[in-house]
This record gives sequence, structure tokens and C-alpha cells, in this order.
Amino acid sequence: MVRIVSAQHDSPRGRWTYSEWRPPGLAGLVEVIWETRGTTTEPQDRHYPHGMFELLVNLMGNPYRLLQPRGTETFATTWLVGQQLGPIVTAPPDRHHVLGIRLRPAGAYALLAAPLGVVTGLVVELEDLVGPTVRELVERCRDAPSVAARFGLAAAWLAARLAAARAIDPAIAWAAAEIEAREGRVAIAELRRETGLSKTRLAAAFREQIGVTPKVYARLVRFRLALAMLESGIGPLADVALAAGYYDQPHFNAEFRDLTGQSPRELLVARYPSGVPIVRTDG
Repeated sequence: MVRIVSAQHDSPRGRWTYSEWRPPGLAGLVEVIWETRGTTTEPQDRHYPHGMFELLVNLMGNPYRLLQPRGTETFATTWLVGQQLGPIVTAPPDRHHVLGIRLRPAGAYALLAAPLGVVTGLVVELEDLVGPTVRELVERCRDAPSVAARFGLAAAWLAARLAAARAIDPAIAWAAAEIEAREGRVAIAELRRETGLSKTRLAAAFREQIGVTPKVYARLVRFRLALAMLESGIGPLADVALAAGYYDQPHFNAEFRDLTGQSPRELLVARYPSGVPIVRTDG
């Protein structure tokens, strides 16, 4: 059964419905399948790095314009967002209807069957990477009668393409899982010892199969944790910084400016006008 979590948003920034589903059959490859539908009023939409890949389907066809980073300038049908080290900024249409699939690196590596480093820092047309088979996904999702039906179709489309795909090297999968489990607070030298890989080989394999080096991946995982805690409102900024493993609040602030172009306070004020937060909130 497709168990969907949905939230309504209504504010001066727009009105939209956000829904998501975490397909159990694709755990480890897919983080979440989501959908947002409604209106937005702000001229720019910002999203932030999270260490994963985003596959996007424009169900309404009203185009988005990419302002930052580099890549395919218009999102009219599909986009693939690679690993990012800075904010993604778009000019959204007044009305939108978008389906998204957040892929873990293992899922992106299997789907693209290509070194993931080639799309790091880019937003590209998905069909250029996957081929015309992506048109089937777009057509089926646009014709689907409900959110649950679209989610099921998207999961089936992915499962069919991931079933026989090549998997990440077990040593790299283990190292990435260790970084995730330890919330980015792991010595890379320790990973090298455990995997038996040299510094150069481990970095090269991570770029190919994760999209970034182990050090950068640990940085993104730690930032994702910090962003989740920041948005949950669990405490003062200094407490969030320490809980997320940052040396002090100035280091925490500098990291946020580097990865988002904003301070933590500016980020909280700006929020996410499209209704598709990297870390989900309901308000």
C-alpha cells in the first residue's frame, strides 16, 4: 500500500499541497518520492545541498528557469540535479505541479550507469542521461488520476531500471554508510584503513560512485543534519552548531553561508517558497 504523508500550506508566499512517500521496496536507493502542486508568489525559489540527487518531472509544463548553478536553463519536462555544493536557485512559474524522486547515490549510480561526478554542481536534462525511456515516465505520471497512482508509477519505472543495474562497489557502499551512520563525523583515514584503499583510489571511487570525495560527502551529511535541527527549532543556534558537530557557531555560520549563500537566520526567514523543503516541514 502507498502510505502518503501530505501537508497543506497557505501563506503570503503561496498556496500548495506537498505529499511524500518512502517506497519500502526501494530503500537504500530512493530516499523519498514527493509531489508539490499549487501556486507561488515569490520570484525566486531556493534549495540547498543534501548529499543526494533529485529527479524532477514537470507535470504541468509551466517552465522553471535555472538561475544557479550551471546547467539546462529551462525545466519544462525533466531535470536531474546532481550533487550540489551551493544553493539551487530557480525562477518558478505562478502555478506548478512537480513530481520529484530523491535518489541516494546508490540509486543515482544505478539509474545513470555513468560516473556521478560528471553532474556534480550541475542541473541537467534527464533525457540526455537516461535516454528516451524517460518520456514514458513523464507521460504516465501526467495521465495518472491521483498522487498515489503517480507515486506507484514512478516507483515501478525506477524499479524496472534499477533491478539489473550495476551496484556501488561494496567497499564504497560501506564507507558511505559509515559516514551516514556517524552523521559525517568520521576520520577519512579510518575509512581508508578499513577499506584498504589508498587516499587517491578512495577519492576517485567516491567521485565516480557518490559524486563527491569522502570528505565532501561527510560535510554534506553533517550539513543536512544541522539544517534539520535548525528547522526543527530544537534550540539556540549555538546549541545546534555543537550538536551537529561544528567546532563553534562562527564555523557553523560560515558553513551555512558557503553552502546556502545565507546565514542560518536568513535561511529560516526565507524558508522554502515552493513547498518542497530538503528537510520536510509542515509550516
